[in-house]
Amino acid sequence: MRKIGFLPGAALVLSVLIFSGCVSVGGSPNPRFYMPVSVNGQEAVEKIDIAPGIIVAVGPLTIPAYLDRPQIVTKNKNGTLNFAQFDRWAEPLDSALARLIDENLVRLLPAASMQLFPCSLAIPVDYQVIVEIVQLDSDLDKELALTAQWSIINAKSRKLLLTQRSQFIQPIKPNNYHGLTGSLSAACAGLSREIAVNLAELANQPKEKDSDK
Repeated sequence: MRKIGFLPGAALVLSVLIFSGCVSVGGSPNPRFYMPVSVNGQEAVEKIDIAPGIIVAVGPLTIPAYLDRPQIVTKNKNGTLNFAQFDRWAEPLDSALARLIDENLVRLLPAASMQLFPCSLAIPVDYQVIVEIVQLDSDLDKELALTAQWSIINAKSRKLLLTQRSQFIQPIKPNNYHGLTGSLSAACAGLSREIAVNLAELANQPKEKDSDK
């Protein structure tokens, strides 16, 4: 009678499957994934007038290093950070927030054209919006605080036209990760509106005429 041995290669494949999450380990909860959403298209969104045909590149957007991870990061009452093991972002947070602001600006400035940075060099971009998330602190029992430093640049001359610091505080209701995601979406909606208002003001300014020769 021939015995069938367990091949080392098979053991390696099984271990890879287990550690990659393809084989669930008994008792381990499945991770939950979250994604902030743009301004709801069904809500009444006040459109902002902007010179038609303006092309805006949104990004790059950067976040603090401690937030650059799949796990959702919150602060405990004593100020220490908590990295949720089974509650995660569905995509890198910097990419999610850049896309979110881009989608909000599409709804707020329908006469303009939005492009996510980096975009093709063949696209004649007029303005570029650069965003640095300086602070994003969340206390599940209380509120979310978002601070962003953002700038608008003339994409052709590379001249800095405006730089501003914005802060938003949103209560987290309900006091869980779903509530946190909604609060982050609301804070980004406020940030997007501030950017849209300033973009419109810049784009609607009269163009300088060439001086007489």
